[in-house]
Amino acid sequence: MTTTATGQPAAAAAGAQPGPSRWRPRGPGPRLAGAAVSGALVALALPPYDLWPLAPLGVALLVLLSRGLSARRAAAVGLVHGLATFVPLLSWLTVIGPDAWLLVALLEASFLALAGALTPSALRLPGWPLWVACLWVAEELARDTVPFGGFPWGRLAFAETASPFTPYAAVGGAPLVTFATALCGALVAAAVMAAGSWRRAVPLVLLAVAVPVAGPLLPVGAGEGRPVTVALVQGNVPGVGMDPFGEREQVLRNHADATHRLAADVRAGRVDRPDLVVWPENASDIDPFQDPSAKALIDDAVRDVGVPVLVGAVLDGPGPDHVSNTGIVWDPQTGPGARYVKRHPVPFGEYIPFRAELTGLISRLDQIPRDFYAGHRPGNLTVGPARVGDVICFEVAYDGLVRDVVRGGAQVLVVQTNNATYNGTGQPYQQMAMSRLRAVETGRDVLVTATSGISAVVRADGTVAQQAPEKVARTLVAEVPLRDRQTLATRLGWWPEWLLAAAGLAAAAVSAVSSRSAARRRRGSRP
Repeated sequence: MTTTATGQPAAAAAGAQPGPSRWRPRGPGPRLAGAAVSGALVALALPPYDLWPLAPLGVALLVLLSRGLSARRAAAVGLVHGLATFVPLLSWLTVIGPDAWLLVALLEASFLALAGALTPSALRLPGWPLWVACLWVAEELARDTVPFGGFPWGRLAFAETASPFTPYAAVGGAPLVTFATALCGALVAAAVMAAGSWRRAVPLVLLAVAVPVAGPLLPVGAGEGRPVTVALVQGNVPGVGMDPFGEREQVLRNHADATHRLAADVRAGRVDRPDLVVWPENASDIDPFQDPSAKALIDDAVRDVGVPVLVGAVLDGPGPDHVSNTGIVWDPQTGPGARYVKRHPVPFGEYIPFRAELTGLISRLDQIPRDFYAGHRPGNLTVGPARVGDVICFEVAYDGLVRDVVRGGAQVLVVQTNNATYNGTGQPYQQMAMSRLRAVETGRDVLVTATSGISAVVRADGTVAQQAPEKVARTLVAEVPLRDRQTLATRLGWWPEWLLAAAGLAAAAVSAVSSRSAARRRRGSRP
């Protein structure tokens, strides 16, 4: 452990000593303006910009701006920081409507406001950079959980999918990546506060540098695996925006036609014969069990390619008020078999909370006449020779859903997705970053299959081996290993996140109680 000249731990000294007064902006205006800059730095660190070093710098600036504030004023600083992050990050929601965009951004920013309110308490403790980093984990845990199952977009971890912080995912998952990123930023802030004393500042700078430097030293991957050849079919869609599927049955025909072309290429020797084929979410925009022509299109394509195909389809039911977002294993000999039903439908996108109360107030909700049913089992499917872990679209953002399929025996991950509504925005790139982090976290190759892009083959170290651009029909064929070993992150599960979050909240609570007790004692000692 690095120590100061007095023998104290450097991080403890940072918490015990006040910084120079020049690092304390006067008045709310400069602080709020600075908070907007700190939030913008985090937004630029995230896709589609991917300027990952800006994430710890954004954290550092926010910490500096929070010093010496009351909880209420620090909350305002955190709120402005959050708005400056989420307003640009979620601009793709303008496709749905500017009101939806701004309301979701405000909701997400409110969690940063709560974390901001706790930050001044943490800053009063010895070793405060650790507690600040833990508070970031706690904030993300809350935001990823509530309301309606949470919305994990904009996590610090998703800015660090191709950086020295990335390997932390193999040890403690996305929460540990967030912790390491925030800790680096907090140590930078501590070094700035200690700028008047080189004996204190230099060790803090060295600690801040050590956090990302240690990342590449961590073990990544889950060993070797038996190779199989996979084909990912991106058939494209006829429309854009809120009506990407436009013509009835055309999306299904696009994917069937692309599969026939793949079969012809295999027969001609232009590509290797795949062991399995993956179609994206909503590849069949018609329920093939209700429409004989749709079923015939799928049957013909699967028989032509001659190997099992994982087909994404929206099925009617259960009951008259629901539909199911489903991955179906379709065998060339026996037809449709095992299924996975999406476990986490998107609120206000795939189902309407409080439907009876809201539909009369918001006319756009009529575009979702039936709620998507939530499945109850993880997406563990056998497709040909592979045990596949299927997650559908936004599910890749949720730690537990991905971890469940790996613990259930998945040897390779599949992300079936339909991002056609958001073509030309940052959303497909943001989702791709999540897939890259999941590859490192689980030690599995990740097969991303999208209706209109971005489809990709992501290796277990997070690198992208192949990628199809948006708005084109493209089939990717690649060899991937089937792995059985689990990373430490998978084995530890939710423990790192909950322990780090609990540590941050407990530290802030202890500091707040101690501060109030000290204030009461001072008042009682006055004559």
